[in-house]
Amino acid sequence: MPKVKSPRKGSLAFKPRKRASRIYPVIRSWPIAKEIKPLGFAGYKAGMTHVMAIDKRNNSPTAGQTIQLPVTVIDCPPLFVFGVRAYSHDYNGLKPTKDLFFKTLNKDLSRKIKPPKNYDFENKLKEFESCNPSDVKLIVHTLPNRSGLGKKKPEIFEVGIGGSDVKSKIEYAKQMLGKEISAKDIFKNGDWVDAVSVTTGKGFAGTIKRHGVKMLDHKEGKNRRGIGSMGQKRPGKLRWTVPLPGQLGFHSRTELNKRIILVGDKNTAVTPAGGFVKYGLVPNDYLIVQGSVAGPRKRLIRLRFSVRPPALNRPLPELKSISLESKQGV
Repeated sequence: MPKVKSPRKGSLAFKPRKRASRIYPVIRSWPIAKEIKPLGFAGYKAGMTHVMAIDKRNNSPTAGQTIQLPVTVIDCPPLFVFGVRAYSHDYNGLKPTKDLFFKTLNKDLSRKIKPPKNYDFENKLKEFESCNPSDVKLIVHTLPNRSGLGKKKPEIFEVGIGGSDVKSKIEYAKQMLGKEISAKDIFKNGDWVDAVSVTTGKGFAGTIKRHGVKMLDHKEGKNRRGIGSMGQKRPGKLRWTVPLPGQLGFHSRTELNKRIILVGDKNTAVTPAGGFVKYGLVPNDYLIVQGSVAGPRKRLIRLRFSVRPPALNRPLPELKSISLESKQGV
């Protein structure tokens, strides 16, 4: 019998496989957009369900038929814009130069940062307008007390602004300062987004579970769940491709091109009977994203407009119904 060969199991693309620095991710690049508006949003993963929809793809074997699609429900309480950050071009890229914060801050924000005392907003506004930045981003924080989580401590992150004119961006950022942004203001049905989140943490794991390498034969020694060779003798160092035990999960990952099936309103029902397992009710506006999203329930999922959208924009399935059956015991 010839020896059966197969491609290696486990990707070498993610290095180093270490724990994320915090429980919600950082987005370092934003897509180019002509419209002046926020380029991203964030919400809490409530759980998964399924929808019934009519397949609108002409070349699909199920064209025109009602199909079942797995979806993820993301609870989306509003984001509060409490600051604006100006950037200037440096030889290392963009460098933050000036920050502008709102006059009054949310009391729950003191759980995260220390609010500045005797903040002269009018003087800071004049300094911000005269700094002549190269780019401007919004500084927002979440409102978790309005979600189904029952927590108070907000998350803080930046959101990019679309448009090519910096002056128009500055005017838009000043108008948005101290206001709330909802998911309906940014996304619409059928948009392609990138889901950025921190995956489920699984702790320390060996090479078999972490990299998917083959188990050794029972005659090859006492170690069966290890690797056969650590590499060559000279030079006396380990290559980065050698599968080693270590941290599994709790990594920051970006999943490209997820489709928004529905931007839901808080007045429409999406919570299954008995609530989502380990989450509860969805009291706010919500997003229904086709397929799964990385991370456990209750984790903050950051969404941005796709940086590499598909060349062929496939027609959006026509939504017929959302499953509200109980997920308890599933």
